[in-house]
Amino acid sequence: MKNNPDLKSYQQTSSNWRQTLRTNAFKTHAVVLTYFLIYIALGLLIDTYIYAGAYPQNSIGQIFQAVITFQLIPKVTFVTVAIALISLLAVFAYHDKLMLLGTEYREITPTTAKTPQEVELYHVVEEMKIAASLSYMPKVYLIEADYMNAFASGYSEKSAMVAITCGLMEKLDRAELQAVMAHEMSHIRHLDIRLTLMASVLSNLLLIMVDILFFNALFSGDRRSNNSNQLLLIIVLLRYLLPLVTVLLMLYLSRSREYMADAGAVELTRNNEPLARALLKIRGDHQNNQERYAKMYRNTKHEGVRREAYIFDPIQAGVEPVASLSDMFSTHPSIEKRLKALGFVEK
Repeated sequence: MKNNPDLKSYQQTSSNWRQTLRTNAFKTHAVVLTYFLIYIALGLLIDTYIYAGAYPQNSIGQIFQAVITFQLIPKVTFVTVAIALISLLAVFAYHDKLMLLGTEYREITPTTAKTPQEVELYHVVEEMKIAASLSYMPKVYLIEADYMNAFASGYSEKSAMVAITCGLMEKLDRAELQAVMAHEMSHIRHLDIRLTLMASVLSNLLLIMVDILFFNALFSGDRRSNNSNQLLLIIVLLRYLLPLVTVLLMLYLSRSREYMADAGAVELTRNNEPLARALLKIRGDHQNNQERYAKMYRNTKHEGVRREAYIFDPIQAGVEPVASLSDMFSTHPSIEKRLKALGFVEK
């Protein structure tokens, strides 16, 4: 893989950022809808499992039909939906603390900025906030870390924040920094973090629910009817398939949002080159400092919380032990694919 951080080895082609926005917006809505359908289906399955023990004389189909037509009240489904809503509200309320957990950071404002670079950072965020037509100025946080990365968070414009590392602020020129902040403003404008948090909470709750159901079915000793055996087989299959499905959905959602944010950055800056240069610099910096950055990432607690939100997934630079599988399991599209979407292909 090349470490060249400039665009000399790439040729510019035409790109359609508007089409990218439309296509990936549709993909995102499809993924979120899929999550809700799976969540409700699992709740209904649990209700069916419970009622199957109470009415062994009825078939699974009859019981399921009774549940979805409210002849039998889907109590578990109602309870799990309520738990999901409460969990979502809690995550949204403390999103900023969760996203910065484990890092050394401080807020940058016009009065707390200590260096000309920090003043410039605040002004760049302010410029991109205006360009994105946001009603509120996001909070700006600087993370004390040498590696180059940045992320945005917030369940609404009013609660939005952006955080960048010292390494990113110091190693990018102003145009590149502006492009990265335009990328993060696009995440805020598209409400990406709300969707990501929602998908993450639903994924975790789904896995908890299916684990509880699996162990209950496995050790309850209830084999009184053919219904129980059929439902047990379905539950066992879900126990091993659902984690894979949720991982794939999260990856698909995250990659779609990155393409949208890249296209949004071009829309705001009206220039595709600065973001392309920034992405190459960030990847090259991670590759050139692979061992040192790997240690820094691993020594920073709760990095998993931020991985999907970062502008660059460190796994793509071999920072994680599973680097050989990075293209399959990375939360972001490869840099080559992102550059191609921006209108740059290798010569």
